[in-house]
Amino acid sequence: MKPMRGFTSHTGKIVVMPGDQVDTDRIIPARFLTRVTRSGYGELLFADVRGADCPLDQPEAQGATFMVVGSNFGCGSSREHAVWAIMQAGFRAVIAKVTAESSGYSDIFRQNSANCGLLLIELPEAEHEKVAALGSGAEIHVDLPSQTIQSAAGEVKFEIKPATKQAVLEGLDLIGATEKHMPEIEAYETRSSSYIPR
Repeated sequence: MKPMRGFTSHTGKIVVMPGDQVDTDRIIPARFLTRVTRSGYGELLFADVRGADCPLDQPEAQGATFMVVGSNFGCGSSREHAVWAIMQAGFRAVIAKVTAESSGYSDIFRQNSANCGLLLIELPEAEHEKVAALGSGAEIHVDLPSQTIQSAAGEVKFEIKPATKQAVLEGLDLIGATEKHMPEIEAYETRSSSYIPR
């Protein structure tokens, strides 16, 4: 498996995918989950809704690397394939809306994304509207160290958990994050006198 790519900053176009409560079965339909590899999912992203009316298929969205979505994106099943499909389709980050009733992402989708290196950004409704109103094809710049989005609408700041931020910056999955602590782990195991049944 190829190592994950870290995210520091990136400039690219957005595609605006309106709608809340978009579940993982819509992101990657269940019939595609029988594959035994982790590749080939990018072309299957939103397979059941692709076509002339799909924002992903509009001319201005071609080559977009940021997806702007609604709230509670990635709800439903826990399939990692949804994250794989988004990343393999060329997206570096997803920008969701936080409301009084809902977070930007489901908890399981959030953890899968962190473990696969997909940057998830959550914005309050007013700030999210500024970015979404730019429309598909608009260019933005996301800087993770400063936690900012820069665009023609100005600068917007976002919050992210420090541990998640560091893992995404370094391109670390859960195993990679654990391996950073190998000296401490080995030191503990050396001095540990765990009970071993005879």
